[in-house]
This record gives sequence, structure tokens and C-alpha cells, in this order.
Amino acid sequence: MSSDTLPSPNLPLRGTPVQFSSTTSQSGLWDRISTWASEHKAVVYTVAGVAVVVTGAGVAYYLTDSTGSTTTKDSTTKSSSGKKSKSKKKKSADKPKDPEKGLSGETQPKAASVEPADELPQIDEATVDNLSADDRKSFAAKLKAAGNTSYGAKDYDRAIELYSQAILCKPDPIFYSNRAACFNAKHEWEKVIEDTTAALKLDNEYVKALNRRANAYEQLERYSEALLDFTASCIIDSFKTASSAEAVERLLKKVAEAKGKAIMAGKGKRLPSPTFVTNYIQSFRAKPAPEGLEIGVEIPEDTGKGQLQLGLIAMDKKTSDGYEEASKHFSSALELGDIGEHEAFAYNMRGTFKYLRGENLEALADLTKSIELNPSLTQSFIKRASMHLELGDKEAAAADFEKAMAQNDSDPDIFYHRAQLHFILGEFG
Repeated sequence: MSSDTLPSPNLPLRGTPVQFSSTTSQSGLWDRISTWASEHKAVVYTVAGVAVVVTGAGVAYYLTDSTGSTTTKDSTTKSSSGKKSKSKKKKSADKPKDPEKGLSGETQPKAASVEPADELPQIDEATVDNLSADDRKSFAAKLKAAGNTSYGAKDYDRAIELYSQAILCKPDPIFYSNRAACFNAKHEWEKVIEDTTAALKLDNEYVKALNRRANAYEQLERYSEALLDFTASCIIDSFKTASSAEAVERLLKKVAEAKGKAIMAGKGKRLPSPTFVTNYIQSFRAKPAPEGLEIGVEIPEDTGKGQLQLGLIAMDKKTSDGYEEASKHFSSALELGDIGEHEAFAYNMRGTFKYLRGENLEALADLTKSIELNPSLTQSFIKRASMHLELGDKEAAAADFEKAMAQNDSDPDIFYHRAQLHFILGEFG
């Protein structure tokens, strides 16, 4: 690599949009983004609103907090080392990769001209103000070159010290990115983010800093921010870097999975829509209420049987609130106890609502208890078979249907639900 750059162990950025006016200075960027967007609509739509937004004033894309931009680019930081012979180029390609597996697979830095350590200037906030502009520029170059040498020797603490002094002389995006590479090697991800963000404020098209920050975000499991940085990097770089494009795909999956889990966790354990619940209940033949629990029979509400009766009444509402009430009543009935011959029915109903909530293991336990108490209640076998199937246990599902048939081989519910099993398994014969 050139003496002006460091290998990119991995790069990341922070989160506010940057607005670019549609001026001549941004025409190249606009052309790259508009051309890429027209050819990759699917991806644009996937990250729409977070990666690229076209406005009447130009194009806004998610890069950095600063609207400032410098002309410093990786492509303009070439040194005389680029004029090596073909044999030296081949030898350079065989050098070890960046210790943190840089996304661009760059080699370690090589200093152009480094003074002995005892001849390097010692810069601090007190002395830097006394230096002329030319001295600052000269010292910054020497300190950066020395930092590259220390980095190449894996003396990251010394490299950090040297880059820090170089930054005091001249706040340069390359210096910040190089120091970020040191923090990257030390797995100090927050500091990587801090330095790459500083680099991007100075050069908001610095792809190397974007990738380095994206990697740090990913290491911290801040997947949405990592996705935004890698996406911006791909757009600026016209998807030329395969590793960045692959990172976008990888992070899209991680973000989707994380958001899905968050949504489910936020919802808690709720019943599905009343229409869904009604359709499930009506997939079994309608039966009268168990003897002694019919509507009109006076039963104290503070008893187990009273709660069972209230549960049946609430179910008849066929509303969201009604089903929630029914679920609570069936649970209360078992907690209160003293429900006699209706215990198997109570476990069946509580298990049914647990199943509808997605609490499959708890529902299985309730239905198993119902079967133990009253094997002739074939509906418990049928419901348990459905749960086994949903959990991927086809053999257990088929076995439960066989057990239900052994109890009552003329129950139409068995044939209807077993037909669904065969349909799901593709057994149409």
C-alpha cells in the first residue's frame, strides 16, 4: 500500500444524513449513485430511506454528521513506492494481510522515509501552537511515516502515539483512519468508531473509513448502523468491492432477524386475530357445553366450574376481548381446582389458547395432561397432533391421529385434521 494509507482492518460510520447539493463538484457522485440505483432497484428499495434519498436539492445519503468534504482520497495518496518493478509488485502481493482481516485485503503500511526515534519531534497541545504552518506539515508527515512503521511492527500503542501527534499538527482523515486501524487491531471498537467518524467529517467519501467503521459497528452488534455504512460504501465504490457487497447481504439478514425478534418480543404473548381464533375453533365440530356447565346453570363465579362456564360464555362473543377473557377464565379454573370430571376439558381448553398464543411446549403439556385424565376426549389427541406437526415432529403427529382413531374411529374431526396433515406432507393419494 502507499505510505499515505494503512491496511483497512475494517471500517465503520455514525448516523445522520449528509446533504449534497446538485453542483458540479458532486456530479461524479450523483452519476455513480443514479446509475447504480437504476440498475439495482431491488437493493435500493430494500434500504430505501436509510441509504439514498433523492431530493429536489440533490442527493442525500447516509454518511456522516458533517457536510464538509475535502479532496483527500485514497486514490490520491500514492507515493513513489507505486513505481516498483513487476517483481517487487509480486513480492508485495505475498505480504501478510492486515491483522484484522481488512476488507480490501491491503498489505501492512510501509514508511517512505523515517527519522530515528530520537530525532522525531515531540508534539503536544502546548508546543504545536508555536510551529509554523510549514513545520506542522513537515512534522505531520514524519510522524505519520513513523506511525506506519510502528504499525507494521505491530507496536500499536506507539503507532497510536505517533498518529496522535501527527493529528495535532494536521487533522487529516488518513491520520484518523490509520489510528483507527490501530484501535481495530486492539479490538477497541468504540475508539475505532470515534476516529473513523472524525475521518469522515473531513472526507465524507472516504470508503476505507466507512468500511472500518462498519466493521466496528458489526463487532458491537450494532447491525443497523453497520448496514448503513456498508451500503453507503458500496454505492460510492460502485459495488466494486465484493467483501462490502457481501457484508450488506449478511447484515440485511441480521437486521431483519433482530427486528423480527424485537417485534415479537414487543407484542408479548398475545392471541392472533379473532377471525383466526374463530376459524381454528370452528375447524372442530360444534358441541354443546359439558353437562353442568351450560348457560343458565347457576354456578358461583369464584369456583373452578364457575370459571369454566364464564370461559365458554366469553368464547361465544367471538371477539378479541372475548377470547382473551376466555383464556383467563380457563386458566383460573385450573388454579382454583375442584372441577371434578371437567378437569380434562379444562386442560384441553387452556392448552388450546396457549397453542394459539404460540406457547407450544406449555400447550403440549396441558393436552398431554388432558389425555391422561380422559383418553376418550379425542379432540385432545387431534390438537396435540397439530402441535407436534408445527414443531416438526411428523411421526408424533401421525401417532396421535392413530391413538385418536383407536378411541373413536367414527369421529369426523379426526379425518378432517388428518387430511390436513397429509396435505402438508404432500401425501395426496
